[in-house]
Parts: sequence; structure tokens; C-alpha cells
Amino acid sequence: MSENFVGTIIYESLEDKDVLNKIKIINTRIEPVVDRHKTPWIKQWTLHSVEIKLGEAKKIAEEISKSLDSKHTWYADFRNDTHHYIIFRNKVFFISGKSIEQNEEVKKYGISLGIPEYQMDFKI
Repeated sequence: MSENFVGTIIYESLEDKDVLNKIKIINTRIEPVVDRHKTPWIKQWTLHSVEIKLGEAKKIAEEISKSLDSKHTWYADFRNDTHHYIIFRNKVFFISGKSIEQNEEVKKYGISLGIPEYQMDFKI
């Protein structure tokens, strides 16, 4: 890794897709939706692997937060060697990449919104 942040943004999670024009997309893959995803309103996930410059990360995180689907619960995240942004609609967590306590706080928050627990298992 580097100082820049890397992560994944699901295209279908964004109500306003303009933020993608401000991010370097490294790779894209498409997965068919299965029951485990808990997103029956769509047929596929388009997963963009992204890289975000260190100096732009906070601004991009805030923009993603405002861009996420307002009808369904999603999150996006990106990290570098030391920190992790975990982004929900209208809420951004910026945590130390090694903090178990902060990780648990984010996990509980996501689960409280209805995100499946397995999706909230962030590696630290």
C-alpha cells in the first residue's frame, strides 16, 4: 500500500454517480446479486476498485456520503496503511486502521442500519 487510499465503491450504491469522475478507478468487476447480498432490488453489483489521493480523501469521503442511495442502506470504504474511511449516507467514520474499539463502533453502527454482519467484518 501507499499513503494513498484504496477501496471499493459499488456503482449501484450511488444515487449521484458524479463522484466517480473525481476518483481513479483501478479495476471494475461485476457480481450477480445473490440472497446473501441482501439487495434484491438490483440484479448485479458493479464493484469499482479505487485509489484516492491522500490530500483528497476527506473531501471525497464526504462527497460519497452525500451521494449514497437514500432509499437503501449502503456503505463504501477505503484505507491506507494507517487509516480507514468507512462511509455511510450522511455519516463518515475516520478510524485508525488498527483500532479494535473503533472498528467495533463502526460495525455496530452498520448492523443497526440493517447491513449484514458479514459485510461489516473489516480486517485490521
